[in-house]
Amino acid sequence: MVSKIKTVLLSEEQLKARITELGAEISRDYAGEEPIFVGVLKGCFMFMADLLRSVDLFCTMDFMAVSSYGDGTSSTGAVKINKDLSRDIEGKHVIIVEDILDSGMTLSYLKHYLSVRNPASVRIVTLLDKPSRRNADIVADYKGFEVPDAFVVGYGLDYAERYRNLPYIGILKEEVYINE
Repeated sequence: MVSKIKTVLLSEEQLKARITELGAEISRDYAGEEPIFVGVLKGCFMFMADLLRSVDLFCTMDFMAVSSYGDGTSSTGAVKINKDLSRDIEGKHVIIVEDILDSGMTLSYLKHYLSVRNPASVRIVTLLDKPSRRNADIVADYKGFEVPDAFVVGYGLDYAERYRNLPYIGILKEEVYINE
C-alpha cells in the first residue's frame, strides 16, 4: 500500500498540530453555545474524531452519508443522500465536517439542504481545501490545509475505498488510477 504513495504531503504531526488549532478556533467562536457537528461520511471519520477531542465545548454529533464520486477520481456532479441526519437541527448551530473541499458541488448542495431545516447557522470545517478545482461558489469557514491539484489519500481520504487507514495525507501515484 505505502509503495503506491508518491510523496507524503502532510505528516501525522502536521495534522495533529493543525487540528488542535482548529479545535481551539471553534471553541472560541462557539463559546457558550452547544453546536452539532455533522460529519460527512466516510472520509471525515478520522478528522472528526480528532477535531472533537480538540474542541472544549459541550457539543453533539451526527453523520450524513452522501455520494458524488463512486469509485472514480472525479465528482459525477450528482449528489445522493445515502444517510440523513437522525436528529432535528432547527435552531441549532451546525458545523459540517468534511475531509476535503474539492469541486464544492457536494458541500454546496449539503449546506443548502441543511439550511432549509432552519438551523441557527451552518458553517463548514474541512481538513483539506483544494481551491484550484472549485466549481461551486463555496468556501470553508475553517480549513486545515490548502492542497495542490493532486489526488490525495490517507487519514480518511480514499481511492476506491482504499488508503483511508494511512496516518498521513499522501499523494497517490498516477499509475494507480490513470488508466480508469
